[in-house]
Amino acid sequence: MKRNKLVIACICMMMNMPGIFAQQYDLLLKNGHVIDPKNKIDGNMDVAVAAGRIAKVAAGIDTTTAKQVIDVSGLYVTPGIIDMHVHAFYGADVESYIANGTTSVAPDAFTFRAGVTTVVDAGSSGWRNFRQFKKQTIDKSQTRVLALLNIVGTGMFGRYEEQDTSDMNPQQVAYMISKLYPDILVGIKSAHYWGDFTQVDKAVQAGTLAKVPVMVDFGEHDPPNSIEALFMQHLRPGDIFTHTYSYGPKVRETVVDEAGKVKPFVLKAQQRGIVFDVGHGGGAFSWRQAVPAIQQGFLPNVISTDLHTQSMNGGMKDMSNVMSKFLAMGLPLQDVILRSTWNPAQVIHRKELGNLDIGAEADIAVFALRTGDFGFLDIRNTVLKGQQKLEAALTLRAGKIMWDLNGIAAAPWENELKK
Repeated sequence: MKRNKLVIACICMMMNMPGIFAQQYDLLLKNGHVIDPKNKIDGNMDVAVAAGRIAKVAAGIDTTTAKQVIDVSGLYVTPGIIDMHVHAFYGADVESYIANGTTSVAPDAFTFRAGVTTVVDAGSSGWRNFRQFKKQTIDKSQTRVLALLNIVGTGMFGRYEEQDTSDMNPQQVAYMISKLYPDILVGIKSAHYWGDFTQVDKAVQAGTLAKVPVMVDFGEHDPPNSIEALFMQHLRPGDIFTHTYSYGPKVRETVVDEAGKVKPFVLKAQQRGIVFDVGHGGGAFSWRQAVPAIQQGFLPNVISTDLHTQSMNGGMKDMSNVMSKFLAMGLPLQDVILRSTWNPAQVIHRKELGNLDIGAEADIAVFALRTGDFGFLDIRNTVLKGQQKLEAALTLRAGKIMWDLNGIAAAPWENELKK
């Protein structure tokens, strides 16, 4: 018995030695610049993947230890991007706005090409139709799809339905999150309410019961409700204010006043723990808000797109484009990656995501940082010029290559002639 154990130990040791019996890594990303904010990595490193998980992050990993080696010289390697605000409950109900409607998008069609491996659907479904969303989208997507459950039972079917206070049931919402789908449902959404704080308060009640954060889209009040009251009296630390840089002063109070100054209570709210999410969308990101805010040090906690059909062909485009906008406004690349990976992972209480921990699922984005003369549009079709732009070169989801823009992971076609 002792001899058998010794033989097994020797075999295991030899398998960890280059060139002995087996290559221990399935894939090796070689010579890239790794940025992993959680683990404070920012430099030239290699990343090895085995069995769909991160196996090693280090400089100078031997290429003979991997079945496939991909040279990513000159590129940036990051954790898979988390887009914390999308609408992915795609369907064919032509009467619906977003819930099972054509305004939502199929996630796999728009994620990997931007370096995104995880999305959070922002309240498209409520407790009445979440199971349909799960069955037809979440279960069929290669993208990891998590979701915020709308406080309204029918979700974002339409503006009229979103006003129905009788369909705002904190107990049902909390039960579905905490008892039925805690692995998928990561929070609650309050949105598009025309009245007072009733919808927000019901969402917070549900969030307290389920122990999850609440995201609030606080627009469409005429006259606007007080965001100071929202931040300081109604939301809890860890709750999320989305569409941070929106400019629609007749229906939504802005974070930057008409003189171009960030309102002092906004900074106090962020210090209190209110999370500020970009949520770009088709109508919720204006340079006249974002630029002075960034210049005065008011940065978003999370960068996100609010992806849907009405945003992706306008100023928003995709997650890599939105990230590039913050480069154009002066944020270092490391800060942009932080707000697109580890920060959202913490906000939604999924700390296994947004990092390159050893043993974590190998969700990886590889970006080229292009230099040139670029223009970035806001939702009012005004442009900000920039000299840098992120381009997703390669995206891995659980170790599988899902996007390869320029074929850097592929063999030359001439090799086929030799077979």
